[in-house]
Order: sequence, then C-alpha cells, then structure tokens
Amino acid sequence: MALNNDILMKLIRREAEKYYSSDPGHDWLHAERVYRMCMKIFEKEGGDPQVLLATALLHDAGVQHELEYGVDHSEKSVEIAGEILSRIGFPRGKVRMVLDAIRVHRFRKGIKAVSIESKILQDADRLDAIGAVGVARAFSRGGRTGTPMYSQQKSVSSTVDHFHEKLLKLKDTLNTETARRIASERHAFMETFLSRFLKEVEGKE
Repeated sequence: MALNNDILMKLIRREAEKYYSSDPGHDWLHAERVYRMCMKIFEKEGGDPQVLLATALLHDAGVQHELEYGVDHSEKSVEIAGEILSRIGFPRGKVRMVLDAIRVHRFRKGIKAVSIESKILQDADRLDAIGAVGVARAFSRGGRTGTPMYSQQKSVSSTVDHFHEKLLKLKDTLNTETARRIASERHAFMETFLSRFLKEVEGKE
C-alpha cells in the first residue's frame, strides 16, 4: 500500500498520540501545529514532505518521559519514532532523515541543523513558541511548574523572564527565509504584549 500523507497522518496518529504529554505546550495539538507550519515552509523552501510529516508528528513524543523521569525528550522521541516508523512500514530509506531531524530539533541543545528537513522542523517548532500561541504556551508552562507570572525579585525566575531568556531570542535562530518572515510579526506581537502586560502590572492605563 502506497503511503501518501493522509494515510501516514492516520497511521502515525494512531501509534503516537498516546505518547504525547498532557502538558498543553507539548500535546498532540502542538505536533499538529508544527506539522502545518512545516508544510507552509516546505511550499517555499522544499524538502521531503513525508519526512517533514513524520518529524513534525513525532518530534515531541518523548516529552512525557522527560517530565516523569528527567530524560532528554529529543533522544526519547528518536527512540519512539524509530519504533513507530518501523511498525507502520515507513520508507526505510527515509527513516534516518526523520530521526536525525528529531535529534537536533531542540533549542536547548544548540545544534545547527544541516538537512533542509532538520532546518524546517527547527523553524516550525520555534515558530510555535512565539506569537499568540507562544504567549499562551509560556503562561501555561508557568502554571504547570508553579512559576510566577512576574517577579520584582531578581532571585525569583518568572514567566516574563522566560520571554527575555529564550522566546525573544528565537527569531534570530531561524534557518529559512520563510520562517524569518513569519517570525517578524509574531515577535512584534510578543513585544507589544509584554509592554502592555508590564504597564498593567505597574497600574498604568
């Protein structure tokens, strides 16, 4: 049976959705958003659409293991992805491309992507961390971890600090021109949001 993208989507979802975290920032909906963004970037930048579909839908399959056991979720996602792709009969010649892209996608690792598929996955995943969805994910993460929204004490880390430590830096780490264009508006939205947020914190109109 030929594995077109619609069939692949159904097969991977059936196998992978159960692995995904209940954390709203890294749930199955996040994987689907990353897939849609991968396809948008692919239209301009190229790459293999089957590889991009598999990398997008499987890239965070190991997050729940990280939350529970402290393992590196990108490495666990590689392990899970390899098992799933083998079970569903994914083209063997493309499996390594998928696993390599998943292995290097994580921002914290600081690994420079080489293949176009790896570059697109990195970009799509990072685009989902900024803009309106990025703001929602950041505060959702803060709620899950008990992190305060903001703090006036330098010794206390807050969600607002997370914007300055990571999210506002993401646009400068993107690989493709398409992603950089999309990031420009999303980055500006975050700056506007933070400006308004801090005004309200200070009691200004």
